[in-house]
Amino acid sequence: MPSFVVSGQKRLSGKVSVGGSKNSALPIMAASLLAQGCSTIYDVPALLDIQNMTDLLTCLGASVEKSGSGFSICCQKPLCDISSYETVSRLRASVLVMGPLLARCGRVKISMPGGCQIGSRPVDLHIKGMQALGAKITQGHGFIEARCKSLTGTKIYLDFPSVGATENLMMAASLAKGQTIIENAAVEPEIVDLANYINLMGGKIVGAGTGTIRITGVTELNGQTHTVIPDRIEAGTYAAAAAITRGRIQIDNVVPDHLKPITSKLREVGIAVTEGDSHIIVDASDKQKATDIKTLPYPGFPTDMQAPYSSLMSIAEGTSMVIETIFENRFLHMPELVRMGAHVKIEGRTAVIEGTKKLSGAKVKATDLRAGAALVIAALAAEGDTEIGEIEHIDRGYSEMDRKLTALGADIVRKD
Repeated sequence: MPSFVVSGQKRLSGKVSVGGSKNSALPIMAASLLAQGCSTIYDVPALLDIQNMTDLLTCLGASVEKSGSGFSICCQKPLCDISSYETVSRLRASVLVMGPLLARCGRVKISMPGGCQIGSRPVDLHIKGMQALGAKITQGHGFIEARCKSLTGTKIYLDFPSVGATENLMMAASLAKGQTIIENAAVEPEIVDLANYINLMGGKIVGAGTGTIRITGVTELNGQTHTVIPDRIEAGTYAAAAAITRGRIQIDNVVPDHLKPITSKLREVGIAVTEGDSHIIVDASDKQKATDIKTLPYPGFPTDMQAPYSSLMSIAEGTSMVIETIFENRFLHMPELVRMGAHVKIEGRTAVIEGTKKLSGAKVKATDLRAGAALVIAALAAEGDTEIGEIEHIDRGYSEMDRKLTALGADIVRKD
C-alpha cells in the first residue's frame, strides 16, 4: 500500500492555492441529476471521492465527462433508480442521490453508504424528511428503498442541523409540489453553494445560510454552468501546517469569511493571520500557546479541523482541551500522535493534550481522511522521518498534498 515518508523540521514558506471544496462538489454533482440536459461544474477537485461520485452517477445512467477543471454531467436518458453496493460502499456522500432520484424517478433503492469510520452517522434525518415529503421508506438487508407518486412540500424540523440531510431535502423539495420549509437547517457555506446552483438551474430556494430555508417546488430544472467554492478545510489544513513548522505561507483561492472559525482560533494560539480579498497569510514565527477547542456545527469550529488542530496543540506551550461533539470516534488519530511522542489523555469525547517540546518520527497509519492530514502535519514538525501508511484516506480529500507541501519546502515523498 502507498505511504508518505516525511522528513520533518523544515520551515514552510511560499504560496499554495486551494482547490474547489470536496464537500460542496459532491452534493452539486448529485444535484445535477435533477436537471434536464447537461451541466458543467468547474473547480471540482481531483480526488478519490470525486471519482467515486463520478462512478455512481454513471452507474445511475448519467453521462459524466472531464471538462478542464471540472465535469460535464448530462442526464438526457432515463435514469436508473438502483445503485450498486460496490459503488455506494466507497462513498459516504452517495446517500445524496436519494433526494434527486426520488424527485425525478419516484423511486430509489440505495445501499447504506460507506466512507470514513469516524463514528455513527445515521441517515435517519434524511429518511424522516423524505417521509414528511410523502415518500414511503423501507429498509432491509443493507438497503434503503424510497417510493412516491409525487413529493409534496411541507414543514420539516431537523433534530440536528445535519449538512447532508439539509442538502438532500433541498434537492428533493426543489421538484416537489408547493413549498417546503426546513427549520434548524445547516448553515455551512456548502449549503449556500448548493442552493445557488439549484437556483441557477431554475429552482426557487431562499434562506440558505440561515436556520430556515424555504423551497418552492418547480416542475423542471435545466442544466447550468457553476463554479464550486474553495475548500475551507484544505485551507485550514495548510494553515495548520504553516503554524506547526513556524512557517509563513500565503494561501490563495479562499473565501476569508468561510475561514473565520479557524483563523480566529489560530490567532488565539499566537499565530498572525492577515486576510486579503481571496487569500490569507499565515505567519507563525512567534511562540504558540495551548488553546481549548470544541467542535460545533458552522459557524463553530469545524469537526474536520479537529484532528489537524490537535497536531498543532501537541507542541504548543501549555495544556489544551479538545472536545469533539459531532463524531464519537474522531480521536482515532490520537494513539498515532502518542507514538510520535505527543502527551494525550482521552476520556469520552474529550482529549487533554499537554504540549511537548518535540515530536519524533515514527511509523504510523492514517485511520481516516482528517486523521491522515493530522499525521502529515505532525510529521512536518517531528525530528527524523515519519512513514504514514494507508494514505488512500488522505487522497480522498486532498489533491496532490505531497506536491503542494513540497513546493512550500517540505520533505515529503510518496512511496508506492
